[in-house]
Amino acid sequence: MQSPRNAKRGSRSSRSRLEVRLKERRALDAANKKLEREIQRGKGPEGESLADERCLSGVDGLDNILAGGFPRGGFYLIQGDPGSGKTTLALQFLLEGLRRGEKVFYITLSETKRELLQVARSHGWSLDKIPVLDLSAVENLLRPEAQTTVFHPSEVELAKVSRLLLDEVRKTQPARVAFDSLSEFRLMAETPLRYRRQLLALKHQFTKFRSTVLLIDDKMDKREVVDPHVLSLTHGVIDMEQLSPDYGASRRRMRISKLRAVKFREGFHDYVIATGGLRVFPRVIVAEHRAQFRPGPVSSGMKELDALFGGGLDRGTTTLILGQAGTGKSSLALQYAQHMADEGEQSMIFTFDETRSVMLSRAKGLGFNLEKAIDDGIITVQQVDPAELSPGEFAVRILRSVEAGCKLVAIDSLNGYLNAMPGEKYLNNQLHELCSCLNQQGVVTILILAQHGLAAAAEAPVDLSYLSDTVASLRYFEASGEVKQCIAVVKKRSGHHEKTIREFKLIRGKGIVVSEPLKDFQGVLTGVPMFRGSQKQMVEGR
Repeated sequence: MQSPRNAKRGSRSSRSRLEVRLKERRALDAANKKLEREIQRGKGPEGESLADERCLSGVDGLDNILAGGFPRGGFYLIQGDPGSGKTTLALQFLLEGLRRGEKVFYITLSETKRELLQVARSHGWSLDKIPVLDLSAVENLLRPEAQTTVFHPSEVELAKVSRLLLDEVRKTQPARVAFDSLSEFRLMAETPLRYRRQLLALKHQFTKFRSTVLLIDDKMDKREVVDPHVLSLTHGVIDMEQLSPDYGASRRRMRISKLRAVKFREGFHDYVIATGGLRVFPRVIVAEHRAQFRPGPVSSGMKELDALFGGGLDRGTTTLILGQAGTGKSSLALQYAQHMADEGEQSMIFTFDETRSVMLSRAKGLGFNLEKAIDDGIITVQQVDPAELSPGEFAVRILRSVEAGCKLVAIDSLNGYLNAMPGEKYLNNQLHELCSCLNQQGVVTILILAQHGLAAAAEAPVDLSYLSDTVASLRYFEASGEVKQCIAVVKKRSGHHEKTIREFKLIRGKGIVVSEPLKDFQGVLTGVPMFRGSQKQMVEGR
């Protein structure tokens, strides 16, 4: 039985140990708050401004989102689903540092060096110049024979690992560090207090050398929020997601949820993991895409068609071509692309519904010489595979083509566009942003939308007429026992247009033929017209 004197001594020693721990905790918290105040004022430990100098990520498109890169000397959390590309991003970050002559360091507690080499080889990278402290070194440090102690195993393991990390950091003094992953570090700590203390100690050490650190962490549950202990210590947080639609390839997107002292690009941004690393597609912001251009109409090369459109399609406007299958919507877009190519202006056509070879074969049959224009690089035709493209990547493809000098963009068709990106909730909004960007740069945009039904009143699957400055309607009608086509312009915001309806015919070898206005018809647009004229008024095509 313990004597009262011994019990009293034990209680005093317990109180003293508790007081020591409380003092240590207060000291750590005070140091942390001081460092945070300095960082919030934009100053590092020696008074340098953290936001003045940027650390480029090496990831295509990411520096655009970060407004120039990571502020140097910061602590950044990269959090995401398994398979979202966190390790790939970290390796790109370090390789970019090597290209700039900086010292780098990779700490991995979740993967071996061999596994990292496999990732690097898949992208054609070499890790020979990147020092790696891998899992095997830590496992040797924590061998069972080295754990003969009365302390709790987690305290011993964490203390040894932290000491090993700090020793390596002091030796290399790296400018860039990737720490993979925090989940292993968190498991070693077991308690939040011990975990925070060790993180703070690492942060102080890295801050001394102005190291820019990426902390990799797994997010197993989508409902989980950022670890509050990490959130308070980091200068920025990047969330990476991998979405699995019911059909098609997985979609990946990221967002910056925090970046101190930097006005970054908010919202979700699509990205892909391709050979060579991550490629990020920044969200389109209309205000960032303004350009000076000379307004004016673009001719189709046909007098009757230009008269119908009030002189042509105006630059910096969006035209929606509506019609049932087979009425000539795509051919009408090709007519403008062909004539602009003859004038030396570039066009880009995205085809969702038919293959590139079928479209070129059909165009050749009508007499369009697209192949020569394609060979000359004036017309570009891209076939888009269903469910293989994200809206962000599609928008970036178009904007890059415009930067390269493209003056006409045709999307054939919006039905294919909507079906090629299943599960997207805001495609209409993204399409509106894209069209607005193109309009501000003087591009002629043509959107093709197929309507359901072949006779009577036809309906469109979605109402996108509000996106367009000009709307042209192509319809079938019956005359003298034949199925014929007609065209009418029902809307033009940018100026005057004809209110008439003209017959529209596709003739093999001759292309498009447009008649004089059909003044002796009633009810053409309803699909059930009444003809009150003569047969001579109809277009003959053999």
